[in-house]
Amino acid sequence: MAKLSYKDAGVDLAVYEQSMARLPRLMRRTHCPRVIDWPGGFAGLFRMDFAGGLFARNYKQPVLVSCTDGVGTKLKVAQMLGRHDTVGIDLVAMCVNDAICCGAEPLFFLDYVAMAEDDPDLLEAIVAGISAGCLECDSALMGGETAIMPDLYQKGDYDLAGFCVGVVEESRMLDGKAAIPGDVVIGIASSGLHSNGFSLVRKIVFEHAGLKADGRVDFSEKSVGEVLLEPTRLYVRAVRNVLSHYKVKAVVHGIAHITGGGLHENLARVLPGNVDAVIDRGSWSVPAVFEWLQRLGDVEDEEMFRVFNMGVGLALVVSEYYAESIVQQVRSMGMESWRIGRVVGGCGEVRWA
Repeated sequence: MAKLSYKDAGVDLAVYEQSMARLPRLMRRTHCPRVIDWPGGFAGLFRMDFAGGLFARNYKQPVLVSCTDGVGTKLKVAQMLGRHDTVGIDLVAMCVNDAICCGAEPLFFLDYVAMAEDDPDLLEAIVAGISAGCLECDSALMGGETAIMPDLYQKGDYDLAGFCVGVVEESRMLDGKAAIPGDVVIGIASSGLHSNGFSLVRKIVFEHAGLKADGRVDFSEKSVGEVLLEPTRLYVRAVRNVLSHYKVKAVVHGIAHITGGGLHENLARVLPGNVDAVIDRGSWSVPAVFEWLQRLGDVEDEEMFRVFNMGVGLALVVSEYYAESIVQQVRSMGMESWRIGRVVGGCGEVRWA
């Protein structure tokens, strides 16, 4: 009787080693001097402070901030299209965009990749996207874990999870208590669907409308799959630029990452119980991808705004006096932004004008 091996169970350690050998360069390109090298170690090491220069922080009362998230069923679209170099950006964005909502600087990131089988090319493409996302938000990719589980995943399937750690000075932390009547709500444009609502997206596009991932949409030169895979926008640098512009005054009173639940649910999370946010639906341009989806699936307006970001990926609650300046600062970072609402007395709700 032949002796069994790990390879017989679906895990080839030789191929796994090939996969792992491709990843260190993708990690190292995201590192700054605050990363402490530990060759062969069991953890990533990161200095909270650094002596002098660009990386000096000198925190007085640092608060660590942690976030975790995944990409969801958007991964099914990547697998249909055979393109895997963008979902890593989504993974980073869904974590760091949450971290910045309390004013934090994302310090470092880790990933967890679960796969059906060893595939060095696939893993490298996924981690290349994660690395690109970390570079864009100045966050170090410290490491991660790759799990090969042939009994849990079908051939070609995989799942992703991400973990971000950030830091914020306690005195500068945004906890959602500072908004007052008279404040302005600024919306910053999304890049499209981002990474939520894809169970509905896939049902509309592939099941209800019967479209193919390589087919064409009627509002763009891109394929259906390319439109759906547009990566989630990273807002770290834009928010950091705004927050660092006002070193003394507390001008930004709240930040909300608009994901599943839309503006109503997510903006309400950063409002105190004595105010409401009144949003003007006509104050920004809804991207064509949402109108296309709504038309294909005959979806009600309220459902669209409840499930998707509808073109607003991040919302800032700011002092009215500084609102126009902040809009211009965000636009100077290459992102469209608008005054989309105002804060009034109320009970912590978000409602339409």
